[in-house]
Amino acid sequence: MSDGQGAKTSRLPPRWFIRLAWSVHRSLYRVSGGRVGLWRPRTTGWGTLRLTTTGRRTGQQRSVILGYLEDGPNLFSLAMNGWGEGEPAWWLNLRAHPDASVDLVGGRRLVRGRAATGDERLRLWARWREVETNLDVHAARRPSETAVVVLEPRPGGSSPMQ
Repeated sequence: MSDGQGAKTSRLPPRWFIRLAWSVHRSLYRVSGGRVGLWRPRTTGWGTLRLTTTGRRTGQQRSVILGYLEDGPNLFSLAMNGWGEGEPAWWLNLRAHPDASVDLVGGRRLVRGRAATGDERLRLWARWREVETNLDVHAARRPSETAVVVLEPRPGGSSPMQ
């Protein structure tokens, strides 16, 4: 559900376009060998990372590129599935197998994922709202609350890019 504002509306591109844009983004990342497609967050916008999880059914490694922001040593993202219904597969995988890795501009990190709750969720949601002004409007399109996913460093935290 929404986390605040009421009846405002904001236009989103069609879902097929959002999926196509992220597909092209992943392809650019893959074709460039990881040299194109990731960037650090800026004061006016989120960054992108490549999250690799373990598939909840297959046990195989699954990767996705996500928008993220930083919160001290933690990274966080929104499990929004293009603002469509249902939970994104990467979030379902992370809930089943919380240990994962992220590729960032500066290298790879080992992380453990979890959902933010309570005051932490409210604080992180407000931080995301600073860079995405229509956040509450978009979130209201979903039939359930959008999870704020925290990626905490794990022991052995960094490893060289592969």
